[in-house]
Amino acid sequence: MGKLLIVGTVAFDEIETPFGKTDKILGGAATFIGLAASQYNVESGIVSVVGEDFPQSYINILEDKNIDLSSLEVVKGGKTFYWKGKYHNDLNSRDTLVTELNTLADFNPVVSEAFKDADVVMLGNLHPSTQLSVINQMKKRPKLIVLDTMNFWMDNALPELMEVIKHIDVLTINDEEARQLTNEYSLVKAAKAIQKMGPKYLVIKKGEHGALLFHKEEIFFAPALPLEEVFDPTGAGDTFAGGFTGYLAATGDISFNNMKNAVIHGSNLASFSVEQFGTERMESLKKEEVNKRLHQFKALTQFDIELK
Repeated sequence: MGKLLIVGTVAFDEIETPFGKTDKILGGAATFIGLAASQYNVESGIVSVVGEDFPQSYINILEDKNIDLSSLEVVKGGKTFYWKGKYHNDLNSRDTLVTELNTLADFNPVVSEAFKDADVVMLGNLHPSTQLSVINQMKKRPKLIVLDTMNFWMDNALPELMEVIKHIDVLTINDEEARQLTNEYSLVKAAKAIQKMGPKYLVIKKGEHGALLFHKEEIFFAPALPLEEVFDPTGAGDTFAGGFTGYLAATGDISFNNMKNAVIHGSNLASFSVEQFGTERMESLKKEEVNKRLHQFKALTQFDIELK
């Protein structure tokens, strides 16, 4: 069994989409990553922080998925990170209405001894200094370090972000962020520029239009499954990351060919995540459903071509 260390937020989300709205519900990058990775035969642990207001019922949801929470700090008297957002009609764009860092503002991650030898480290979207702190706590160089980041850190902590990027193997960002990071409009040119910064691999997420995987001169494209209904895109990118790293940790194979499989597994799980609000769908998701949809992905992408 592979060992996966997940770094990111465990949070409260309040979401409004054209299909409805929620009160405060369970959210956060590490939460979605952990729930997705729990679909695989991996030993996973979360490094994060919550306040005393974080309910035991949410702790139970994570522990019931066999996610180790020994590195989840609970701050007495503290309040949990809270995000409120409203999606536009196309669901591709959203407005952040409220962001309260709370306990996250002074978070210093502490990796438990049990996970300092993790095979795969998934650095979810957080301040680059926090991400680097976790890398520095590992007893040995993990087989694979994957980093997710966003344009906010490119705008506000670029030197720290560039330092972290030197230490990782895979960077996952969206197309807009790839262009911002490199000042290249062509994603192929952007990928080459990013690989010179340190990462051997780059995953560019394109939402409902799938994902691209780059390594040296090779490119692989995974489509997104066309869905009848999308209720809530929150956490879809983190769910992708959880499927991607969970699959790689479970198989122990970090070759480019196996990363192609991992991208499909990540896209597959992300297609479930958007079907209900927050983490609801990922909490109830069964292995049989996952496998059935993987066959749909295969049918979507497989064809014979006759070359003359």
